[in-house]
Amino acid sequence: MQTFYFFQHQDEHHTCVQRDNNAQAEQQFMWIDCTREDVVNRAEQWQKEILDATGIQLNEYHVRDILNIDHPCAFDAMEEYDLLIFRKLITPDDQIDKGEIAMDKYESVYGLATSPISFIITSQVLITIHEKGNHTFESYLSRILNITNKSLDEQNKPRKLPITPLDLALRLLNIMIDGYLDLRGPLSKRVEFWQQELLQGNRRFAKWHQLFQENLGFQQIENLCEEQIDALQELRDEIVENYSHLKGKKKAEKQDIMLVRVDDLVSHVERIQKYTVRLSNAIQSAIDLHFSAIANQTNENMRILAIITAVFAPLTLLTGVYGMNFEFIPGLKNPIGFWMMLMVMLMCTVILIVYFYRRHLVGRGERSVIDMLAQQHKNQRVDLLWFLNYEPIKQTMKEVEKITKLK
Repeated sequence: MQTFYFFQHQDEHHTCVQRDNNAQAEQQFMWIDCTREDVVNRAEQWQKEILDATGIQLNEYHVRDILNIDHPCAFDAMEEYDLLIFRKLITPDDQIDKGEIAMDKYESVYGLATSPISFIITSQVLITIHEKGNHTFESYLSRILNITNKSLDEQNKPRKLPITPLDLALRLLNIMIDGYLDLRGPLSKRVEFWQQELLQGNRRFAKWHQLFQENLGFQQIENLCEEQIDALQELRDEIVENYSHLKGKKKAEKQDIMLVRVDDLVSHVERIQKYTVRLSNAIQSAIDLHFSAIANQTNENMRILAIITAVFAPLTLLTGVYGMNFEFIPGLKNPIGFWMMLMVMLMCTVILIVYFYRRHLVGRGERSVIDMLAQQHKNQRVDLLWFLNYEPIKQTMKEVEKITKLK
């Protein structure tokens, strides 16, 4: 548990921070940062330490909510303080122990794990409870520690320090939410992977279980964003209705500035939610294309089988007729009857193939598809001499006509 005291500089009138309380300076607020290890096994003792340091009597149910590792995002307003529980996605930068040795096992849904962070906000005190190894808090704490090592005249030069507990809480939330934007790259790569797997044509797709888990992961992010937006909206309502309860006696930060910051946080979360929805729709579009390609291939196979069946149907009819066991059949005793029947069967086959070709039922091409969609060949007749329409043959026929006329 670490404690930081923010107070106003006597001469420069800007905010400074120290590890020890400065009785001579005008204190603005106090920040107590705790980890779950400070609370989980000594909850009663921790409540007494908070009471002695800040005079805040924490509600027993709120302590249970803070210790609940699966508690969703929530906001609750009390007379003495406001409680905000905000769940954060565990990123690769975090060093949070999620294994069997950890005190609490995190619920990791398909590669996405979240961790709750609790904010207890009053006009003079901010208490934060987070997991050990949280990169967001540790990076901000290291920055605050570096500032405490500087002199009071140089502390506020690089960046202005927060002057209210609400201001500090919004800054921490802003750092956490901005870290969500870094997830767009990995999520986009995962969507590209599934698109390639679904749209490849050299092998059969069989990873439906993993794809279902991926969709559940995107749904988890959407639900998390909805919870965060609801909690931030309740915090915004509290600022609108009871801002005097949060800002304290010193009127340094205007209400409009706090509302703008909360609205900015909400807009960032909505951006992540919309981006996740777009990625989920991209996967669904790839699935639709996958099934459309399968249906198209099935239709193509059925078309080929139908053409084969249509070509061989007359042949089957002829062989069936001349395979009947009658005593007198025309051509039965004819020595060339067999060859005549083969010739008839061959002519039927050629005529059907030519007919199907002229109707654009055999072969593929843009012209065939356009003609079928435009229905430009409804009254087209079968032309057995269609090969005479080719340009080289036409030129040859013209030359023959000229030679004939000269003779």
